[in-house]
Amino acid sequence: MEQIKNGHASPLILSAKDVEVKFNLRGKTLTAVRGASLDLYEGETLAIVGESGCGKSVFTKSFIGMLDKNGSVTGGEILYRGEDLTKYKTEAEWLRVRGKKIAMVFQDPMTSLNPVRTIGEQITEVITWHFGTEHEEAKREAIEILKRVGIADAETRYKQYPNEFSGGMRQRVVIATAIACRPEILICDEPTTALDVTVQAQILRLIKELQKELKMTVVYITHDLGVVANVADWVGVMYAGQIIEYGTVREIFKQPAHPYTKALLQSLPQLGVKGHELYSIKGTPPSLFKEIHGDAFAPRNPEAMEIDFEQEPPKFQVSDTHWAKTWLLHPYAEEYRKEIEAAEAAHWAEHAEPAEPFDYGAHAEKLLQVKNLTVKFKLAGKEFRAVDNVNFDIYKGETLSLVGESGSGKTTIGRAIMRIYNSNVDGSILYKDRPITGRLDRDKVKHLHMEMQMIFQDPMASLNERAKVDYIISEGLYNYHLFDNEEDRLRKVEEIMQEVGLSKDFSSRFPHEFSGGQRQRIGIARSLVMNPDFIVADEPISALDVSIRAQVINLLNKLKRERGLTYLFIAHDLSVVRFISDRIAVINKGRIVELAACEELFRRPLHPYTKALLSAVPYPDPDLERGKELLVYDRAMHNYKDDAPIWTEIMPGHFILANEAELAIYREELQA
Repeated sequence: MEQIKNGHASPLILSAKDVEVKFNLRGKTLTAVRGASLDLYEGETLAIVGESGCGKSVFTKSFIGMLDKNGSVTGGEILYRGEDLTKYKTEAEWLRVRGKKIAMVFQDPMTSLNPVRTIGEQITEVITWHFGTEHEEAKREAIEILKRVGIADAETRYKQYPNEFSGGMRQRVVIATAIACRPEILICDEPTTALDVTVQAQILRLIKELQKELKMTVVYITHDLGVVANVADWVGVMYAGQIIEYGTVREIFKQPAHPYTKALLQSLPQLGVKGHELYSIKGTPPSLFKEIHGDAFAPRNPEAMEIDFEQEPPKFQVSDTHWAKTWLLHPYAEEYRKEIEAAEAAHWAEHAEPAEPFDYGAHAEKLLQVKNLTVKFKLAGKEFRAVDNVNFDIYKGETLSLVGESGSGKTTIGRAIMRIYNSNVDGSILYKDRPITGRLDRDKVKHLHMEMQMIFQDPMASLNERAKVDYIISEGLYNYHLFDNEEDRLRKVEEIMQEVGLSKDFSSRFPHEFSGGQRQRIGIARSLVMNPDFIVADEPISALDVSIRAQVINLLNKLKRERGLTYLFIAHDLSVVRFISDRIAVINKGRIVELAACEELFRRPLHPYTKALLSAVPYPDPDLERGKELLVYDRAMHNYKDDAPIWTEIMPGHFILANEAELAIYREELQA
């Protein structure tokens, strides 16, 4: 197709120019979007990336008139097919565009779906509302749309409620609802954040197929740069309410120009070297309640120049298709820019060598031993095995990661080890060669609680929102009388806060006054104040932005080195797992199917489920992402009727669940 403008091969469909959005909150004015601009072209995919709170969602919600009642567009224009949407004042005007022309897929499908109505009724209602279609005809269309988004047995599923669907299936339903009116623009707000990597890959592929079929323009709002590399044609990087860099996906990943874009990319675990700290962005984004002078990123940018604090940079063109708002691109800054680039190259050369792998030699001590562990629950009168005959050891000083999809049994294993589940547990768990399942006397339980601690996934849900930080961290000290006097308690709290990177001044604040990363640090401090030897970390970074994630990963690794800690790290993000783990155990439907040293598992995965998981991991490189093959795992590929699988050490340190026929195939793979 012939190029029309600036590398775009299609006509312009929407243009947002210098958009400003303000909110009135408790008598104060918050400027959430500060003069942001972008263009959307027919059939193309634009990704908007940035940390939480940068204004991504607010900016795109202004395209469909869905700002909160306290918010309004106070400047700029949003031209859709030449018509300025900022002039719309009534709901009737917005309904001409919303849904029919521009539709949105929200992050959490459960908040988008009505829990007391069937999913079929909800899609049918959208069709009848916008087109006046008769109910029976709309129902037929809804069933066809459900089939189109990959929901099997659509006629039956039409009559079911949202709670009867998995997370991935609910997201498909939300997508079906959004495309029911065949919109020209589909805005996807973090559509895969809460999903497993395999389900995420399926959803991304589905949106691509629908985009091609319906000739839609798609906007992705995300902080996952691996997803961006997979789906985007164009990328807009947003910070403190502004688009600060814009270009083709290849330009943004291969030649980032703004210091913030570079910092985001450097923070990714996939680009880190094991044994060295991940790059992390220090500080926090500026308050949007205050007027910002100069470059908003300057206070967090160690290479900031004087002018960055004084004057807001204009757009500088890097190429016909790429621009960035940074004074580093000014001709006067050319020498300084070259110095920074040389220093960055020297830094990466110095940190290129990975750390020595964990030593599993004769002196390695088994801290925890899990033998034939089975955890059963009763559901609707039937027995359900959440964990089925699991075996593994954890050595003192190592990090063993447990990975698998949601519902695979990862968290159940962690909770069984922590004795949160106890009465419904079979098999044995030994800690320092002593059994810790079944009935234990009070002194033994107290001793275990001091030596074994858990860091939970959601730092907001696991912290008492009515308690101050001082009490939250001191809770274990109070419960087990681990301080001599009030002075001793305060000293211990201050020391642990300093160790996890929190100011002692924070001790009088409440959890809601902190960012996600800071809240997770409070959770870590609460665990560490007990001075444990062993920690179960249950998805401790899944809810965090990429830059905050890097800070928490660095903290966990630092504490492991300095305190000699041992971790069971539970996760579904394999990019993080590779950076932090010594060994990885892969779990599927309650059974561990493969366990090996980290690099061994990534280099030579054997089990088809492990291969499927690894194939779905998004990598922040558009060249690699576009060419990779997504593998799909189907349990039916195993024939265990006459030849049952057994847990086998197929080579030193590499275990797999397989029958004799499969073992023969895997041995051939290893020799190839």
